[in-house]
Amino acid sequence: MSANDYHFVTHWRVKGTLEEVFNIMSNTLEYPRWCPSVYLSVKQIHPGGADHIGRVMQLHTKGSLPYTIRWFSRLADANRPYGFSIEATGDFQGRGVWTFARDGKHVKMTYDWCIRAEKPLLKYLSFLLKPVFSANHRWAMARGEEGLKAELARRAGVGQQSAAQSS
Repeated sequence: MSANDYHFVTHWRVKGTLEEVFNIMSNTLEYPRWCPSVYLSVKQIHPGGADHIGRVMQLHTKGSLPYTIRWFSRLADANRPYGFSIEATGDFQGRGVWTFARDGKHVKMTYDWCIRAEKPLLKYLSFLLKPVFSANHRWAMARGEEGLKAELARRAGVGQQSAAQSS
């Protein structure tokens, strides 16, 4: 493993259904709306084929440190509603795998992210600053979990309001 190789495993637990979580997490275009502290912009480059397999997204992201990351995500496979995997290119090279499992009224989520940092700042300073860059990743993932929880709560509230209005 070289200094600029990273392997992160992140665990989240959110209130919702597998289908809700899959729908939100697989809709990358919406990430900047519900997680604006990390996702500055997302643009679809290629729609992909059946089930969006092969869909390519261009992402501009950041953490708490004063630099941004530009990268592409290609949907490699999907196992609705249990998760999906992406391949990353650009400032990151590697693979990310989301796995979702039912836990009562909650969904346990695991993100297994194996990447090589190619952005020159990260690539050449990882030997020295890997703990700082790793902490930056954990900060970004914590913002993602907060944003997802808020989005699920927002959607649950919208559903409750619609039901109340129709009765």
